Amino acid sequence: MGTFTKVAKRADIAEGTGKCVEAGGRKLALFNVGGNFYATDGACKHRGGPLGEGELDGCNVVCPWHGWEYDVTTGKNIDDENVRLDCFAVRLEGDDILIEL
Repeated sequence: MGTFTKVAKRADIAEGTGKCVEAGGRKLALFNVGGNFYATDGACKHRGGPLGEGELDGCNVVCPWHGWEYDVTTGKNIDDENVRLDCFAVRLEGDDILIEL
């Protein structure tokens, strides 16, 4: 079992948006989907685009660089489910958002 690290406050990530965060030396993406928070690798598998800056459509994020699309709840690429992002457990403590590494 990993360690939970505080990466943001709830108010930092409006519903339907994402944010680039860092924890334990890793660049991650944190998303707010309907008030539920999800964390994935921060870099797109295609060319390393910053997924936390991508546009969120429901539970799918679109990489801002070249349009690759991922389901933030599973990490699966929409066009090729063999391509996956690592996903990380998220815990809320009051207004703090913590990610397990």
